[in-house]
Amino acid sequence: MIKINNKKETTTQNIFLFSEDDWEQEKSNYPNTEHFFNGKKNEVFIKTDSNEINFFIGIGKDSKGFEIQALANKFSNDYKKNLQAVPTSVHSKFGLDLAEEFVKGIFLGTYLYPFEKSHPFWQENFELHFENISDDEAKNLALKTEALCNGQFAGIEWLNKPANHKKVDQISKFLKSTAEKYDLNYKVLNREESIKEGLGAFVAVNQGSSQEAAFTILEYKSEVENAKTIGLVGKCVLFDTGGISIKPSANLHYMKSDMGGASAVIGALITASELKLPVNIIAILPITDNAVSEKAYLPSDVIKAYNGKTIEVLDTDAEGRMTLADGLSYLSKNYETDVLIDLATLTGSSVRMFGYTCGAYFSNNEDLKKSLEKSADKTNQRIWNLPLWDVWKDDFTSDVADFKNISMKPFGDCIVAAKFLEQFIEGHQNWAHLDIAGVAFGNVGYAKDKAATGYGVQLLLDFIENYN
Repeated sequence: MIKINNKKETTTQNIFLFSEDDWEQEKSNYPNTEHFFNGKKNEVFIKTDSNEINFFIGIGKDSKGFEIQALANKFSNDYKKNLQAVPTSVHSKFGLDLAEEFVKGIFLGTYLYPFEKSHPFWQENFELHFENISDDEAKNLALKTEALCNGQFAGIEWLNKPANHKKVDQISKFLKSTAEKYDLNYKVLNREESIKEGLGAFVAVNQGSSQEAAFTILEYKSEVENAKTIGLVGKCVLFDTGGISIKPSANLHYMKSDMGGASAVIGALITASELKLPVNIIAILPITDNAVSEKAYLPSDVIKAYNGKTIEVLDTDAEGRMTLADGLSYLSKNYETDVLIDLATLTGSSVRMFGYTCGAYFSNNEDLKKSLEKSADKTNQRIWNLPLWDVWKDDFTSDVADFKNISMKPFGDCIVAAKFLEQFIEGHQNWAHLDIAGVAFGNVGYAKDKAATGYGVQLLLDFIENYN
């Protein structure tokens, strides 16, 4: 349990946060420190004696909220072994907003890797004391931070698991237990049920797998009357070989990351449920892997999707848009939602365009664009808008079906994929697609190799909390 309060008692562990300017004014109060510390961003100096340990952390100049969270995360991750599981006083000039970002960073930085390790020390006697926030503010901050950690750690954990530890039955067991814990409505369609339901695009991807399909619907219902309803669809390809259009072997082990959209949705859903946010959420996770076998779908196959549209398969490695197509149309046809958002580690095209700095996003609604961009900028989980011009539709028009699942042109695939998905939202007027291939899995402080970043959870949460 995360503990935060406003006690003013003397503690044996202290954290001092100084900007460069504040340090210039205060350094005379900390003898034998001024030669080792200047308050520069991410600068850390540790001063100990027989009675206490003091951490001096530099926050630079004019650091924004997300920068405070990032430096706290880095500090916590770098100094896990030095931090004691004891009450700890935080000395700063932070108001509540910056204190919240600092606390988020401290606890998110305690994530331990690899998979299935516990997160022990903050669940014992570690607690933070702030002098300039009230009791109620401290309790609320603790609840919000713990809910965020529980959600984001769950998403990160599933994204990081190796393929043999995240089989369909394993993640389904987790989602079912999560639904029971938070009183969510839970429904799952296996392969036979998906066939009967008409989820042809999803089933096509799954048919080559030795694992059962799990087209999963989770519903969080707010206690607030007339609450807005947000629909979320997360790409949940547990491992992507590319299918018959098999990927090169180099870096193939990274394809355990192809459920990055789902991990963001899972994290946001858990946190929203713990916080009892005043919105309704319907989340669809089309869970499968993309495997190679004698039953796998083939290039040139023509598939009938849930909404009746037919798809000519040119590349079985464009499987994400197949599963999302059925997820989007199923959600649109069976539920009333005020906003519809899908997230996916969808295209290498978005990575080549933006690298690891932001996700590509597309939307048919200007107000939704503004809201998403505001949340993205606030959380530093950034997105950049790209067009949905109708001219792109010509690139995936098929001679033998309604659509091809890719364009044969060597450019703009992230735009083509978004325009393709637009054909399956059933006229929804408030939709956004986030291609997060470059940002969901990458360089992180807690691992030597690429791993889950947690991207998308805080972006979605901020959007959900401020949606009205």
